[in-house]
Amino acid sequence: MKSTGGRPQTSSILKMAAPLVLSFQMRSLFTFVDLAFAATLGDAAIAAVGGLSFPYEILVAACWVGVSTGVTSNLSQAMGKRQGQRIDQVLSVSRLVVWSLVPLFTAIALYIYFGADHMGLDPGLARKFSVYGAVLIGGSAFTAFWSIIPDSIVKAHHDTKSTMWAGIWSNLINVGLNTIFLFVFHWGVFGIAFSTVLGRFGGLVYALRKAAAHEAERKASGLDTDPALDPHPFRSLMGLAVPSTLTFGLMAVETALVNWLLARRPGATEAIAAYGIYSRVLQFAAMPIIAGAVAVLPFVARRFGEGNVAAIRRGVRDIIAAATVYCIGIVTPAILFGGPRLAHALAESPRTADLGTVALAFCPFACLAMIPFALCRPAFEGLQRGRPGLTMAAVRYVLLTIPCALAGMSTAQALGRPELYGLLGGLIVSSSIASIVFLIWLRRSLRHLELEVPGPERTASDPAAPGPSRPTAEPGRERFAAPAGVPRSAGTGDPSI
Repeated sequence: MKSTGGRPQTSSILKMAAPLVLSFQMRSLFTFVDLAFAATLGDAAIAAVGGLSFPYEILVAACWVGVSTGVTSNLSQAMGKRQGQRIDQVLSVSRLVVWSLVPLFTAIALYIYFGADHMGLDPGLARKFSVYGAVLIGGSAFTAFWSIIPDSIVKAHHDTKSTMWAGIWSNLINVGLNTIFLFVFHWGVFGIAFSTVLGRFGGLVYALRKAAAHEAERKASGLDTDPALDPHPFRSLMGLAVPSTLTFGLMAVETALVNWLLARRPGATEAIAAYGIYSRVLQFAAMPIIAGAVAVLPFVARRFGEGNVAAIRRGVRDIIAAATVYCIGIVTPAILFGGPRLAHALAESPRTADLGTVALAFCPFACLAMIPFALCRPAFEGLQRGRPGLTMAAVRYVLLTIPCALAGMSTAQALGRPELYGLLGGLIVSSSIASIVFLIWLRRSLRHLELEVPGPERTASDPAAPGPSRPTAEPGRERFAAPAGVPRSAGTGDPSI
């Protein structure tokens, strides 16, 4: 949408999130294709695709989201402040960061391929995991990370519809290739992983085209006239990217801990397979929440650049309320009525089906528990503060996960129930505690920032009108000052939100 002055108007957070919800749901739904195809190969394939590979997939997502967070937040803030030269500066630094990820994940893929036999797994399971994990992670090094830059540009322009279509193209290609590789060529878990790697090219090409169009339009508008540059662009990007990456990396630690604990119990293959079903269903159920979190970052960063803290408060409140309604009204009845059938459809053995049926009943509670934790982190990152997310991730995954998981398993064992159930309950408790603390922290931080901007005129409708200075993440200090003699226009918010 265009304003009368030719500048894009920022959207409400729910409007931004809507295309992302559809896109992320479709992406996650298509991962069920991988799991369904793996189910035709037995429980060992399910455990490899749905369980053992999950920590490494989270690691890929951690680096992807971390770098994307730094790029998107800095781009959005620069656009809010009309700093055209700083936008080019951010893009230049981001390319160097992306190049550094390729050799790292190539090495991880080699580790999986040659090290799977030494992880204490059943030989058949180890063989499938070595192939699937190595192809998926190694391929991601060359196909996934280059989409970070165009995706960040598109999101910084608040064009979440293009993000949606990029995901749809990737998924359609993935499903088509999956069918051919598995049922025509009979490539097994190799075909499942390889189709995912190749499918990402479709989304990358689409995102590149859209990002180029947005940037050409922005430069042609001539509105980004503030010549301010970031004196430390790499530090600014990595100051958000590293904490965000570590936050998601700690999620991988949690999943790896689950696999480690279950692998040393009797019936490990069935338990890991049941957890793989649970984790994939939870991932699918949580996609609207994750999509909302993706919308929170550029929304908050742009509003922060404009100085409209009140709109940030309203946006965060709206997205949390919408996520809560979704969990209660959609996830809960869907799991109650469809969970048992899904578990039995995906599992090979009756034992795996029984474990998976009960495990899926934990999904609505897990979704509710994660809402504030998932949404507060990108809000802080939009405020150019990466440490709160890392701090709370450490609290949850390091301080709370292990004692809560062990306590849950001990309780389940004492009650004569499978330890998997107690473990899942313990993880939900740790998530709930971290979410409550995180939400309180964000509310206090926003109140503090709002007090720095006096008077209702901070949300004046004319972005170019003189006004009070913007709030900053570091009170009393503007991080990116214009050169001497260059006036700094005060950003303001959009009263329509």
